[in-house]
Amino acid sequence: MPELPEVETVRRGLAPAMEGAVIARAEVNRPDLRWPFPPRMADRLSGQRVERLRRRSKYILADLTSGESLLIHLGMSGRMTVSGDPLGQFVHEHPMPEKHDHVVFHMSNGARITFNDPRRFGAMDLLPTATAEAHKLLASIGPEPLGNAFSEAYLVEMLKGRNTPIKSALLDQRIVAGLGNIYVCEALYRARIAPSRKAGRIAAIRVAGLVPIIRDVLTEAIEAGGSSLKDYRRTDGELGYFQHSFDVYGRESEPCRTPGCTAHIARIVQSGRSSFYCPQCQR
Repeated sequence: MPELPEVETVRRGLAPAMEGAVIARAEVNRPDLRWPFPPRMADRLSGQRVERLRRRSKYILADLTSGESLLIHLGMSGRMTVSGDPLGQFVHEHPMPEKHDHVVFHMSNGARITFNDPRRFGAMDLLPTATAEAHKLLASIGPEPLGNAFSEAYLVEMLKGRNTPIKSALLDQRIVAGLGNIYVCEALYRARIAPSRKAGRIAAIRVAGLVPIIRDVLTEAIEAGGSSLKDYRRTDGELGYFQHSFDVYGRESEPCRTPGCTAHIARIVQSGRSSFYCPQCQR
């Protein structure tokens, strides 16, 4: 499933084609994805100008002139592609429709935004912009890791006394928004913290040190266009390339990249997810 860097990359790719433009026509080709679409979704979107495109955790929100916001979740295999901008910002001509093109936005500037989702684990909803943060999918989400609310003092306080592994704690969306398996593994490697360590037993100074490391990992991944492992693509159809910079994720049995370390990357399973780490560097 795409994590924060992938979703932010998609948001940035959509912004030039959508922000300030009118959805001339919305085309909805099925009644649902993971959940049913809201009533009359195509009619409620058609004719609306996109005032702002923003991200909350792993969700994209398009604020409309109607006072509603379109919430988008890519799910496991969803991708959004942009084609046909007459100003030359996008070099791809409109492709032929594909089987899993479930929602299509025909923009007033000539661009076309296509949401394709073969596995249909994605989701879309319409909600009042003014109360968006109270939506059932957003209400319990913690602070954004790239925002000011995610501070050293905040993380130390949130992890104090917790008996859960640090890996599980950082994946808890109620503690911090948008972090997923890949980037938590990479951040813990840089912090030299084993994923199995109990969160509440890690020294406060080491917990505090995770904050800038998490920000650095996410920022680097966004600059690289995210990580493409299976289905993820950028809005221009190209792959992200941060996967070429992984220090531990997916590198089981390969040598640790820390100079002087003779260990090999190990893998354990935590809550059904693979955790990759160096048993010598990470304690």
